[in-house]
Amino acid sequence: MSSTKNVHNTHMSPMMRDLHGALIEIVSVMNRPQRDEELVREAGVSLDRALFRLLVAVERLGPIGVVELADRLGVDHTTVSRQIAKLDGLGLVSRQGNPADRRVREAVVTEAGKAMTDKIDAARERMSRAIFETWKDEDVADLVRLMCRFAEAFRDGPKEGGGEG
Repeated sequence: MSSTKNVHNTHMSPMMRDLHGALIEIVSVMNRPQRDEELVREAGVSLDRALFRLLVAVERLGPIGVVELADRLGVDHTTVSRQIAKLDGLGLVSRQGNPADRRVREAVVTEAGKAMTDKIDAARERMSRAIFETWKDEDVADLVRLMCRFAEAFRDGPKEGGGEG
């Protein structure tokens, strides 16, 4: 059994390097301002780049507190707080109390905010179709399934005992 594990580990190092490189490439492309501008333009919405990213995050993760949102985005919580206030002023998010902790104010997307993120999602889908146009449907489905599995495992960290169970 240990010989199989060693073979597996031998192949993992170059694969992990390739995986890490692919993730860096994906993140760097996603972080380009031009990419966001293209998406916003394709969606037909008018929203500042920083607010656009925050609105999408609130829609996906909300209701969510400012500190948790800032932590997830890797941004200072005072910046996120100011941006949430701007989105609130635009009627795209609202703030509500957290039932479990009254000290925490959570951001939640409004109907107007959801309508905007729906337009962004539709634009993202149109743009993604061009990327996957030469892929087989099964390959896209496999990618989505495996990326979701990886994201969950990455978020949760290694299980105790190091096993895959």
